[in-house]
Amino acid sequence: MQINLKKFIKSILVTLLLITAFTSCTEKKEKEVTLLFVGSFTDKKPGEGIHVYEFDTETGKAELTYTLDSITNTSFQRLSPNGKYLYSVVDSQMKHNGKVAAFKVDVANKKIHLINMQDCGGLNPAHLAIDNAGSYLVNSNYSDGTLSLFKIKKDGGLTKTTQVLQFKDSSVIKSRQSASHMHSANFSPDDKYVFGHDLGADKIRGFQLVNNQGKVSLENPKEINVKPGSGPRHFTFHPNGKFGYLVNELSGKIDAYNYTNGSLEFIADYATYQQKQDIYRTADIHLSPDGQFLYASNRGPEEDTIVVFSVDKNTGKLSLVEHVNTGGEHPRNFGIDPSGKFLLVANMYTNSIVVFKRGLKTGKLTKIPEEIKVNNPSSIQMKKYKN
Repeated sequence: MQINLKKFIKSILVTLLLITAFTSCTEKKEKEVTLLFVGSFTDKKPGEGIHVYEFDTETGKAELTYTLDSITNTSFQRLSPNGKYLYSVVDSQMKHNGKVAAFKVDVANKKIHLINMQDCGGLNPAHLAIDNAGSYLVNSNYSDGTLSLFKIKKDGGLTKTTQVLQFKDSSVIKSRQSASHMHSANFSPDDKYVFGHDLGADKIRGFQLVNNQGKVSLENPKEINVKPGSGPRHFTFHPNGKFGYLVNELSGKIDAYNYTNGSLEFIADYATYQQKQDIYRTADIHLSPDGQFLYASNRGPEEDTIVVFSVDKNTGKLSLVEHVNTGGEHPRNFGIDPSGKFLLVANMYTNSIVVFKRGLKTGKLTKIPEEIKVNNPSSIQMKKYKN
């Protein structure tokens, strides 16, 4: 009886050791890693277009893990909602039709693999939007004023364009608004609508996403006029789905909207620059993950800054917090890491990504010494993965 008890205790101890070892291995396998994807202009010739980094959300340091070479002007990217796939424009700002490329994210090796590439249906692809389910992608072509719709396949690849919409319009600033220029698009929070932002026409173009026996298309168009000379560029919805914010490149202002069932109702507008300018070049716009703060970038010519606003979650109205110098020139794009602790600014003309620590309660930005040197950075995407 004594011998059996010893054997029993020994077997329990062995079992516990095996469980501990298994748990330890499982924990190692599920280590979290944050990946940073940077797209760049390559001077209209094949070059180093996409860089992948491992980003440390404790220190703000980034380690280069992969470079995609021999690809042209990958100037804007978008991750699928689940982070499994990265989509990038290719051949932007060229005289021929651009493309959209689909990549599989290889988390284990911290790199990407090309799935396929499709003609984008127009000139100079500038922006990509994906619905929450990861089923459809809308591409905005700036130079010829078109929107193109793609279906995303099960393997993450893209079908050929299922629809290309052409727009012909203009507005008051003849040097920039002599024709339609679709600069970006967004799916509504419920994925029932798509809003395209036309810098050349001073319009937000709204569409219903219609599924007719499996064939999906953008239908029932309506126009939302913005103030003449505004130049709509980028837009973001608040996490609560009640508000939307449009950054206008040519007026240097942010327009705040109430959002309800496919309709945008203007609330107020807010200056993004510290002082009045002769020329405005407001560029990118993002909300903090908790929706408490809104950020936008100003690209010179006399002020390279990130403007910070606090957001009233009840009314959608904004209150100025501060302006922060970006530590470089021409902040075309920026991103907030998934933890919300850091904001990274792509200063295109000074070939650098500057890292700022973000106050979670104040929204304020503090530049830290960490800086990523990369040629012509123009797009930032970040995602936390289980590795």
